[in-house]
Amino acid sequence: MGAALEQARLAEGHGDVPIGAALLGADGDLLAAAGNQRELRRDPTAHAEILAIRAAAEALGGWRLLGTTLYVTLEPCAMCAGAIVLARIPTVVIGAPDPKAGAAGSVLDVFAEPALNHRPELRTGVREEECAALLREFFNARR
Repeated sequence: MGAALEQARLAEGHGDVPIGAALLGADGDLLAAAGNQRELRRDPTAHAEILAIRAAAEALGGWRLLGTTLYVTLEPCAMCAGAIVLARIPTVVIGAPDPKAGAAGSVLDVFAEPALNHRPELRTGVREEECAALLREFFNARR
């Protein structure tokens, strides 16, 4: 989660919502990490998870990210949850819940959908207060 938090802080530095993601391989090596870049790229799909998944797939030379673990500072949205399922990421570790748009149980539960062919294992609440504080401070500064 440390690498994901670092990416979240970098995202905040260029005006994006401070959300970060880090994808680790089966041996614990960092395959890819990214922070939100929606503002930076002017791209609504440039979420931290999507960017990290793309970079990891490129690094591994394939779209199936078997044996990996995704750490993300905020519960994934529906788009990112769908990408996680499609990439076959087996484990997702979430920092803070997202009661407004979370798709891992808060608003939707994409990962528990029985019609889908892959359901990642979830771990939630990892460094939750630290992840949530980044977001609170970001939005408080803009109000």
